Amino acid sequence: MSNVTVYLVGAGPGDPKLITLRGLEAIQRADVVVYDRLANPRLLRHMKRGAEKIFVGKLPDKHMMKQGEINQLLVDLALQGKTVTRLKGGDPSVFGRVGEEAELLAEHGIPYEIVPGITSAIAVPAYAGIPVTHRDFTSSFSIVTGHEYKNKTYSSVNWPNVAQASGTLIFLMGVANLETICAQLMQGGKSPETPVALIRWGTWMEQETLIGTLADIAEKVRAAGFQSPAVTIVGEVVRLRDKLAWFEKKPLFGRRILVTRARSQASELVSQIEERGGEAVEFPVIRTQPPSRLEARELRDQALGSLGTFDWVIFTSVNGVEAFFDRLKELRLDIRSMAGARLVAVGPKTAAALEERGLLVEAIPPVFQGDALLETLVPRLKQGERVLLATADIARTAMPEKLRELGMDVVKIDIYENVLETEGGDEVVGLLQQGMIHIVTFTSSSTVTNLIQALKRLEVEEPLELLKGCKIACIGPLTAQTAEKLGLKVDYVADEATVDSLVHSILEPSNPD
Repeated sequence: MSNVTVYLVGAGPGDPKLITLRGLEAIQRADVVVYDRLANPRLLRHMKRGAEKIFVGKLPDKHMMKQGEINQLLVDLALQGKTVTRLKGGDPSVFGRVGEEAELLAEHGIPYEIVPGITSAIAVPAYAGIPVTHRDFTSSFSIVTGHEYKNKTYSSVNWPNVAQASGTLIFLMGVANLETICAQLMQGGKSPETPVALIRWGTWMEQETLIGTLADIAEKVRAAGFQSPAVTIVGEVVRLRDKLAWFEKKPLFGRRILVTRARSQASELVSQIEERGGEAVEFPVIRTQPPSRLEARELRDQALGSLGTFDWVIFTSVNGVEAFFDRLKELRLDIRSMAGARLVAVGPKTAAALEERGLLVEAIPPVFQGDALLETLVPRLKQGERVLLATADIARTAMPEKLRELGMDVVKIDIYENVLETEGGDEVVGLLQQGMIHIVTFTSSSTVTNLIQALKRLEVEEPLELLKGCKIACIGPLTAQTAEKLGLKVDYVADEATVDSLVHSILEPSNPD
């Protein structure tokens, strides 16, 4: 890729996972990404740090930048020595005007590459349960521009030939001219009863499908206030939708869910949301880092240097396990020094993180709270035993105090600390303001407090008011208690402090939509 200066990339129909590997590489490598409104902005998260993004989006009634200006912009950026990725919705060669952009680049001797994308002409119908071909209906299809102005003195579309075509007809950018399209097809011989489907924002959370015939679809569009962007499909394959629709049937379809968990831990929750048809918006309001206070660092290192003196070592999170072993490695300390210690994990994920390192866990409380941990441990403890509690800087103090009351010698160390993170917050605020976030998930009390603080830092005057239109989902009662104390109405509470249980609580039929 090193010889290429400009990448003309198809971003696919909207679902960010439908980007090609080559397209993703181009985004990651770019110094500048020039993108339009049909390229999902989530793709921009793959840009390298410090890269510039330029929006040149076009609206049906307004052009942010004329095509000639976009062409020249690509040339100018490339001549500045920058690697440029031009990100275009769908496939750039299907009514994407990529030829015009490539022509000017070629005239200036600028190396470029056209990276095909999944065209919305095929992907959008597929997401609505409409295959463009089917052996029982048709073995061909045609892709036609629907972007023809009513006052043109001629048409670039050969309507008589299009109307006589036996295969599926797919019109892109045709909502404004739908009445003319239908009239031309019926005038050319198509039956007024020919099925028609319009799919708006296909493959996005806002996907909406309207079904009719050539005779009535234009009126249905007016009545429903159905607007662009939409793909129009004309043909018998539309009849398959009732049987084959799949995307809208996923349990979380249409729900955009905010994930506030630290990025290092968010992947499982994100995956579960997206597998169920939802869209996960990541806003990790917590970032973990080593303790910043000198006293905390010294106490941590002193405890790690004397691991052989502890009878018990308690881990309260996956982050704690990772930070613990990272610091052991930095200090060149041998894990075998704590061979005599019995290990305790708060939660199965924490236990799994230890077992991945070849360490077996002595105890896991049935409920992932401090009181349950004490109930599990007390029968096994002996007075005078030494306990190391490796946790976050903001961990509750009730557990070590109770253990001391029972006669244990407890050393609590801050193995890591949580700090507020606001990166990517402007996009999230915009989505919240537009009512496009439906559920907010909290996986700890600190994610609740940090989200409120992050919104305030992003100059949101009334964070609670901004969140009022969202359902609130909490991973357990303690997290829910924190949310309620801050003024949030909690709608979902997981039975167990696990991602599986959190997602299940959102999916419960008894819970509100």
